[in-house]
Amino acid sequence: MRVFLPDSEATEALGRALAATRPAQAMVHLHGDLGAGKSTLARALLRALGVQGPIRSPTYTLVERYPVPGGEAWHLDLYRIGDAAELDFLGLDEGSACLWLVEWPERGAAALPPPDLVVRLAQHGQGREAVLEAGTEAGQAWVKELSKSDRLQGLSSA
Repeated sequence: MRVFLPDSEATEALGRALAATRPAQAMVHLHGDLGAGKSTLARALLRALGVQGPIRSPTYTLVERYPVPGGEAWHLDLYRIGDAAELDFLGLDEGSACLWLVEWPERGAAALPPPDLVVRLAQHGQGREAVLEAGTEAGQAWVKELSKSDRLQGLSSA
């Protein structure tokens, strides 16, 4: 699924739509260059799930945890890790979070569970393009539900 995001408000709308259609358990890999909108998307998704207060970037802490319906969401930024083995020191247990939002997942390689959804964000003209790819059956159902949703009205498919 491809979506053109003309501005940050559209990126936030995608985050809200993902929150509204997400499965009970989900692993999301967020790809894109610096400034592509990964953190904007993650913040909007978390806010739509009811996270109150500041939503901090995990750039230096590597992981931020937030209570959400159904458990805990983990927002990870792996840009600063040098080796996937460093993830062992974070105490991440696959079953402990109901939602993982992982920026720079390629740096975590095989130490991460497989993604249900891969979101690739890139500059596209004056805006951004988001490409959403399912990685599991749960991810396929998620993308299907998202494509049927009216929550992306006004955003054109790229």
